[in-house]
Amino acid sequence: MSSTRPIVTAIAEAAIPRAGEVLGRAFFDDPLWSWVLPDAGDRSRVLGWFMAIGVRYGHAHGVVHVTEPSLDGCAVWLPPGDSDFLPERAAPFGIMEAPERLGEDAFARFDSVMAHLGELHHQLEPAEHWYLMILGVEPARQRQGIGSALLQPVLARADREGRRCYLETQKPANVPFYQAHGFAVSRETDAPDAGPHLWLMARPPRPR
Repeated sequence: MSSTRPIVTAIAEAAIPRAGEVLGRAFFDDPLWSWVLPDAGDRSRVLGWFMAIGVRYGHAHGVVHVTEPSLDGCAVWLPPGDSDFLPERAAPFGIMEAPERLGEDAFARFDSVMAHLGELHHQLEPAEHWYLMILGVEPARQRQGIGSALLQPVLARADREGRRCYLETQKPANVPFYQAHGFAVSRETDAPDAGPHLWLMARPPRPR
């Protein structure tokens, strides 16, 4: 385990492709992405590219934090009042290429689960809140405090603002990790078409 405390900073635009690659590796064995892209070769080929779209979206419309000097992790948040991922706003970043890049069947699976989660998101958190869209850490650097460090700037900001935070996760091991940071499970669900189980979690602001 590294004893060096990670330095967390806002992402520079030039670092976005690298952040996408890190997230592609972080989510390679993720249950949701293994369902969307069951072929490991396809997943290896396109996941970093696809994750970079999410990072670009967050850079343009939200807050993205990474670690320095080594980019070992990335957190993408969407802010209160603007916490929906809107495909039309992602068009400049390449989302319209996704059906071809991922394959029509894979993109249909992705689109169906995003629609399902989006509906539940609005039901569970109708008030303005911070949405953790993506959090991932380089596999070789996981369980070394990087994910926790990446969460802190926005969690602290949410506490100052009196705002709730919201996320979805499909890894059972992530549930206690987020619980340790004040999140609680709001609902559990399954992705459509025999997709993986998901946990929807929210965090109330903590008193200052």
